[in-house]
Amino acid sequence: MYNTKGDNEHMKARKKIILIAMSLMLILSAVGCSNKQTTEFNADKEITVIARDAASGTRGAFHELMKIKVKEKETETDNLAVGALEFDGTDKVITAVEKDKYAVGYISIGSLSDRVKPASINGFFPTEENVKNGDYVVSRPYLLLTNGIENDLVKDFLSFTESVQGQEIVRKMHYIGAVESPKLYEASNISGTIKVAGSTSVAPLMEKIQEAYKDLNPNVTFEMQANGSSQGIKAAIEGTYDIGMSSRNLKDDEKSQLNEHTLAIDGIAVIINKINPKTDLSSENITKIYTGEITKWSEVK
Repeated sequence: MYNTKGDNEHMKARKKIILIAMSLMLILSAVGCSNKQTTEFNADKEITVIARDAASGTRGAFHELMKIKVKEKETETDNLAVGALEFDGTDKVITAVEKDKYAVGYISIGSLSDRVKPASINGFFPTEENVKNGDYVVSRPYLLLTNGIENDLVKDFLSFTESVQGQEIVRKMHYIGAVESPKLYEASNISGTIKVAGSTSVAPLMEKIQEAYKDLNPNVTFEMQANGSSQGIKAAIEGTYDIGMSSRNLKDDEKSQLNEHTLAIDGIAVIINKINPKTDLSSENITKIYTGEITKWSEVK
């Protein structure tokens, strides 16, 4: 006699295995499609151009260096592409490029993270060595500015920024030291408040330097506003703040009113989404992208 009950149970178990296998195949297929959609890069899609806000020193330096901003006689024109997205902070630029695979942006080299990737420019990546030897062309100074009226506390702090300890912080944060032969700083036990305003790019470095200075001089406090280089320059000229921070070179009329202290040298990195297959951009292509002459990645040669 045949064991029909056993055969039926065997068939049921076999059907269950087949159904489970089919379900797994469908899930894997769906995941594969999803991954393909995520990683697929269509070079004919429009480039999302991302820039900093008008008050940003990073923007001022980058647009000038890349000839996005041009000056004819006394008139200065910023030819940023129509429709470009403008953000008022470094992290907002990084987030925008991270989330949009067709985006391009620019940030300080010291702010680079693995959330995005830097493009090389004219064959050179934004490294300290390449900035130092001039191979990487997009670089600018980090300036601390006063209107010439510096009390003892401000003078002492500025001497710390140019000291062995201050310049060591500059290097640890991946910027390039601006002082050839820094001297060792000795704590002065001074007290008081220093008011600082300006560049959002300089601010993270300044925070670290302020912390180190306060460790040596615990009776000193800082009030700091990160509101853009233009505001920092204005605050220093007017004397409403003791020190202004700028991440761009001063214009001639500004130079005549301010004392400059170069804190560090920084490169500006052009960043793209990690999925973007492009690795190298020419200066000419960057200019064309940011002025709207090139609108698709397929046009970038």
